[in-house]
Amino acid sequence: MGQSTEELRAEIEQTRRSMTSDVDALQDRVSPSAIVERRKQAARSRVLGVRDKVMGTASSAGSSASGRAGSVKDSASGAVDSAKGTAHDVVSGTQDRIQGAPLAAGLVAFGAGMIVSALIPASEKEAVAAGHVVDAAKEHGQPVVDQAKSVAQDVVADVKQTASEAAQEVKDSATDSAEKVRSEAQSGVDEVRSQTQS
Repeated sequence: MGQSTEELRAEIEQTRRSMTSDVDALQDRVSPSAIVERRKQAARSRVLGVRDKVMGTASSAGSSASGRAGSVKDSASGAVDSAKGTAHDVVSGTQDRIQGAPLAAGLVAFGAGMIVSALIPASEKEAVAAGHVVDAAKEHGQPVVDQAKSVAQDVVADVKQTASEAAQEVKDSATDSAEKVRSEAQSGVDEVRSQTQS
């Protein structure tokens, strides 16, 4: 006897634990909710990566702030060196912010322009021009609207005709089927009568 029963039980228990963890890992891998969660996490990380590229990261802002603080400290020790360092830090910090957020800057500028344009009343020339555009749209759009109505009416007429023809065919088919069933039933009744009389 190679192994004792306790050793076999321990080995079986170890195999069972190993299989349980494998099954749990497999179930987690193929579970729809786990798959959805992994996809959501991947999408979140991509969005955060894009956001960091567009808006810049907190670490780049902190490094530019510490660079400015260092340049202020240097300015106390030497006027020329501090002027160079401060100018360089300001230029590089500005470049980092511009490179990090051109989309955000564009959106802010667009939003500000929309707000300003909404606050300024339309001039008389703009109102007249808008009236001309509306009139031209009505003039050129009316034939298109009339044509669309005509096409729609033709389609409705075709659909009505097709529907009535289909209904008539169904009615005729049902009548023919009813007659056929009636005649077969009558012949079956006649056959049964003749067999009972014989």
